[in-house]
Amino acid sequence: MNNFEYYNPVNIIFGKDRIGELQNLIPQGTNILLIYGGGSIFKNGVYQKVIQALDGYHVKEFGGIEPNPTHETSMKAIALIKKENIDFLLAVGGGSVIDATKYIAAAAHFDGNSWDILANEAEIKEAIPLGTILTLPATGTEMNANSVISLKSTNEKLSFANKKVMPKFSILDPTIPASLPPRQVANGVVDSFVHVIEQYITYPASAPLQDRLAEAILITLIEEGPKVYKNPADYDAMANLMWCSTMALNGIISCGVPNDWVTHQIGHELTAYHGIDHARTLAIVLPGVWSVFRKEKKEKLIQYATRVWGISSGSENERIKGAIEMTIEFFESVGIKTRLVDYNVGGDTIEKIVERFKKRNWTAIGDRELATLEKVREILESRL
Repeated sequence: MNNFEYYNPVNIIFGKDRIGELQNLIPQGTNILLIYGGGSIFKNGVYQKVIQALDGYHVKEFGGIEPNPTHETSMKAIALIKKENIDFLLAVGGGSVIDATKYIAAAAHFDGNSWDILANEAEIKEAIPLGTILTLPATGTEMNANSVISLKSTNEKLSFANKKVMPKFSILDPTIPASLPPRQVANGVVDSFVHVIEQYITYPASAPLQDRLAEAILITLIEEGPKVYKNPADYDAMANLMWCSTMALNGIISCGVPNDWVTHQIGHELTAYHGIDHARTLAIVLPGVWSVFRKEKKEKLIQYATRVWGISSGSENERIKGAIEMTIEFFESVGIKTRLVDYNVGGDTIEKIVERFKKRNWTAIGDRELATLEKVREILESRL
């Protein structure tokens, strides 16, 4: 097992009817900016519950955070923060809203061009404290330091991570996502699944506990994902999806083990160029990563085939092939297509991505820096 540090101060408030506890989580007299997305919180009653819980506070609102949150929109929120002397941010939404809120928290008092936080890993000296109310389980951002932001002017999508933007608390109520459309539920299932995979299918690191935890999340997603896709109002299934999504990326399963994240780095480009839902880009790219690196990731792929899918017979190549096929079948069982052609993406985009990686000097990325520019091209060409 590799050396590691683990720190996670996020207070998780899980279960039914917990929004009313905001009064105990945010000090009285706080100037709050309520941040949300396209307005679904008005339809499902969450907005009314939040406003009621914040009675007596000074509350300003900022809506319109996009499904792929942008730097440009975040800057508008920062202008409001400075005007109203905001000292706490409350994100009510899914991963996009929470990611945007983290970036806003970090950028609000940043000296210079805040895009440097993402593009050049610029230092974050301070951040506005924030809390979250999760409405869509998927990204795990409610319990980590990560954020992914897009820059519209250049069609880029980049990430940053900093402990200063970890939420002070996150409220997870499985009744809130009960009215989600199937597409968003499916995205949540696949996003969570691939988060686990990025921390699990690398190479053995003598970390059996982390492996078993990862496998437990994957198996639970396989069992509960179709249930919640069919009926988001199934409280138990949604509760399990919600907790799986959080556990997939709160840092616990990555302790002491190698990570990959090549699937995400490539997938972000498909979103940046074509607006494809994040989870769907992961479903496209992941089978290509495994096909191209089946030899380098052989031990973990065979372990995955055996422990997660119960494939214990046949040659090593047959078991790996079976695991890849069953993973694709699982993604497609919740309505997510897994090839570039399904999204009208062709070879010209592959060349754009390879050239962009070259300009960023991302010439050998991921697990053991296996993904060279040629391998990135090969991964994408295998998914046409």
